[in-house]
Amino acid sequence: MQAIETIQQALRRACLLLSDSSDSAALDSEILLQFVLAKNRTYLFTWGDKSLTSSEALKFQQLLELRLQGHPIAHLIGEREFFSLPFKVNATTLIPRPDTEVLVETALALALPANAKVLDLGTGTGAIALSLAHEQPQWQVSAVDKVAAAVALARENQQMLGLNQVVICQSDWFSAISGQHFDLIVSNPPYIDEEDHHLNQGDVRFEPLSALTAPDNGYRDLFHIADLSRQYLLNDGYLLMEHGFEQGAILRQQLKDLGYQAVRTIKDYGDNERCTLAQWVNCD
Repeated sequence: MQAIETIQQALRRACLLLSDSSDSAALDSEILLQFVLAKNRTYLFTWGDKSLTSSEALKFQQLLELRLQGHPIAHLIGEREFFSLPFKVNATTLIPRPDTEVLVETALALALPANAKVLDLGTGTGAIALSLAHEQPQWQVSAVDKVAAAVALARENQQMLGLNQVVICQSDWFSAISGQHFDLIVSNPPYIDEEDHHLNQGDVRFEPLSALTAPDNGYRDLFHIADLSRQYLLNDGYLLMEHGFEQGAILRQQLKDLGYQAVRTIKDYGDNERCTLAQWVNCD
């Protein structure tokens, strides 16, 4: 029978086990063991000589084997932090990513009315909409997704975070938003080319393709949102969309061709073009 390991021994073995398949083997090991023990990182190193129970050791090993197969850490522990808030995640939606925080920061920096009306298209976990509502409780934030399971997950996160003022509903883009107008529309839509070879690598292998890819070299949903948003933006309202790092120039031109003003692209923390902002000025 295999001897029960201490926390320190388990971490060391896990790090070696994951070293060939993950570029963050030590961090992965710590996060998974924290999850198994329901303890924080400080506990792992303060009580490194404490032995795991047989059930803890078994659960840790099962998670390590799933991680070796490439399953995202967020799916294994059911949670991902975004904008300093915890969000439940599952395989029905995209995992919130740090680069998307740039979109939230850009939205928060806009000169919007105190009670601004904001719409998040394709909300997924609700990370963007709920982060905005947390930072600006007086904003009237709505969030939509066409996938019922994503709407259910976003509502779970809404309840967990106590942000009950946010309206979350099922809608295929604007289909359930008839007659409403907004100071700001934000979206992180599918924008990866359907033929992109990166779809066979990393976490995206375990995320829904419908939330990742779009036809027309990844531009279809971006262009569709840009076109229809003109009907739903208040005068001087803003459209802010996340996109791929090579899509900025074409998207900027498309927005200008559609009549948007003050079009500019914001870079992410890796100095890549990540989201584009445009203003709708109705001169009629």
